[in-house]
Amino acid sequence: MDTCERFARTILNGFESYFAEYQNITLAARARFEVADWHGIRRAAIDRIDLYKAKTTQVLEYVQLLAGDEIRDLDFWRGAREIYAGLIVGHNNFEIAETFFNSIYCSVFKHRKIRDEYVFVFSAQGDMPPADLSKVYRTYRLDGPLAELLERLLDDYAFNIPYEDKRRDVRNIKGAILNELAPRFDLNHDNVEFHVLEHHFFRNKGAYIVGRIQSGSKTMPFVLPILHNEAGAVYVDTILFGSDPVSVLFSFTRSYFLVDASIPSQYVLFLQQLMPAKPISEIYSAMGHNKHGKTYYHRCAYRHMTSTKDQFNIAPGIKGMVMSVFTMPSYDFVFKIIKDRFTPPKEMTREEVKAKYALVKRWDRAGRMADTQEFTNLAFARERFSDELMAELEEVAPSVIEEHGKALIIKHVYVERRMTPLNLYLRNASDEQVLSVMDEYGNAIKQLAAANIFPGDMLLKNFGVTRHGRVVFYDYDEIVPLLDCNFRKIPQPRTEAEEMASKPWYSVAPNDIFPEEFALFFSGNQRARKVFDTLHSEIYEAEFWQGLQEQIRSGYVEDFFPYRRELRFERESAPLSETA
Repeated sequence: MDTCERFARTILNGFESYFAEYQNITLAARARFEVADWHGIRRAAIDRIDLYKAKTTQVLEYVQLLAGDEIRDLDFWRGAREIYAGLIVGHNNFEIAETFFNSIYCSVFKHRKIRDEYVFVFSAQGDMPPADLSKVYRTYRLDGPLAELLERLLDDYAFNIPYEDKRRDVRNIKGAILNELAPRFDLNHDNVEFHVLEHHFFRNKGAYIVGRIQSGSKTMPFVLPILHNEAGAVYVDTILFGSDPVSVLFSFTRSYFLVDASIPSQYVLFLQQLMPAKPISEIYSAMGHNKHGKTYYHRCAYRHMTSTKDQFNIAPGIKGMVMSVFTMPSYDFVFKIIKDRFTPPKEMTREEVKAKYALVKRWDRAGRMADTQEFTNLAFARERFSDELMAELEEVAPSVIEEHGKALIIKHVYVERRMTPLNLYLRNASDEQVLSVMDEYGNAIKQLAAANIFPGDMLLKNFGVTRHGRVVFYDYDEIVPLLDCNFRKIPQPRTEAEEMASKPWYSVAPNDIFPEEFALFFSGNQRARKVFDTLHSEIYEAEFWQGLQEQIRSGYVEDFFPYRRELRFERESAPLSETA
C-alpha cells in the first residue's frame, strides 16, 4: 500500500470514528429525556458540535505524519481524492464522508485552491445516496377504528417511563385529526396510511414523533410533541399539521436535533417531502450535520449563481456599525462581512465578533437566533457585484476582499437566511400585523433571556421577520450571557443639580444594565412602542431580569415551544370508564 492510499484510508477511518462517536452521543438522548436530564441534553448537543473539529484536528495530525512534505503537493491530493472516491463508492453516508475529506484539505490549504480535482466540490455519486425511504418509517394502515391505530402508534413509540394518561392523549389526537382532516381526507377510505419515522427527535425538553398521513395522492405532514412532566411520566402536548408548522419545528433559528439516523440522507429526503420549501442544507444542519449542510449549501449556491444573472447589492435596511451585508434579489440568503473599522461607539475587535458568532453556534438558540454558515476565502464572480456594493466593501472592509482576474475573493464571510428587518416590516404593517409582530418581538427578547442570552443592542433593525411571521435576532456583536449582566434601577436624584445633570451622577460599571432605558430602542416608532408597552412592559423593570437570572442560577431549564401555546392540548385526565 503506497503513501497516497494509506493517506486516503486514514481519512476514511477518521470519518468512521467520528460518525460512530457522533452516533453514541446521539443515542444517549433517549435515556437523558427519560430521566429529565435537560442539562445533559444541552451538553450532548454542544459536545456533538465540538466533536467535528476535534476529530478533524486529530486526523490532520495523523495524515501530516504519513504524508510529510507531500501534504502540500496538489498532485498528491489529486491522487488521494481519486483513491478516497473509490473507497466510498456505495458507502451509505458517502456524502458526509466527502465533506470530512474536504475539511482535512481545507485545514491544510486554509480554504484556498478549492478545485473539484483535489476535493469534492461536487460528487460523482450525486448529491445524496439513493434511498429506499420505506426502510426508515413505520406504516400504520387505517383498517379499523382510528383510536386503535393511535394507541398502537403511541405504544410503539413509548419510553421506559409511562404515559401520564394515554387514553386522554389518544382522544386528543383523534379529535384534532378529525377536526383538521375530515373535510379534506376520506378517513373511511381503505387506503389511509400513517408513515412515521422510526426514531424520536430530541431537543431541549421535548421528544418529537414525525410522520405523514397519506390517502391516495393526498398527504398531510404531522408531528406529535412529547413532553416530560418531570414526575416520571410523559404526555402528548399537541399535534402539528402541515408543512409550515413542521418547517418552524426544523427552523434555522433552533438548536440541532438529536436523532438516531444511521443513514441521515434517508431522514433528510423524507423530511424534505414534508417541507418542500425548506433547503436540504438546512435539514442536514437541523439533524446535527451542519458541516455537510454547509457543503450542500455551497453546491446549491454555486448552481444558483451560474443559473442567474442578477447582481449582488447592499442589503435593504439601516447599515450596521460592525457588519456590511449584501444579497441579490433572486436569493434567499444574505452575506455578512465584518468591517475593518467599526462605527463609534462600537469598541471591539474582529476576533471578539467572531467569538460571538461561535457562541451562538453552540448555544441554545431558543428559536430566536439565526444559524449561520461561516466561509473562508469564498470566491465570487466580480462582475456580479454592483458598483455601489464594491464601493461599500472597498471603503469599509478592504482587508477582507481580493480581486484575482474575474474572481472576487472574500476572505471571511457569514451566510444567513434572509429576513425582513423588523423596522422595515413595521413601515407598512397593518394594526393587526403590528400587534402580532410586537408580541413576537417581546417574546423573542424574553426567550433569549430565558436561554441565558442578553441581546445587548435591541434596536428594531437588529431583528428580522421570517416568512412565518416569527421575529428573530441576528446582530450578535453585543450578546453576552444574561448571568454576566447586573440589572439595576436608575437611582433617584438626590439634588436638583443631579436631576439636571447631562451625565449620570451615579457610578456605572461595564456590566451594568438599566432596563428603564430600553424604551430608547423604539426611537422613531411610537406606534410600535405603544403596542409593545401594552404587551411587554415588564421588560423595562430590573426585577423582571433579576428574576430570570435567579431562575437560571437555580438550574431551571425553560421550555421553548416550537408552536403556539394555544395549540396545546388540555391535560385533564379522562374518567376511568371512558373509552378512547
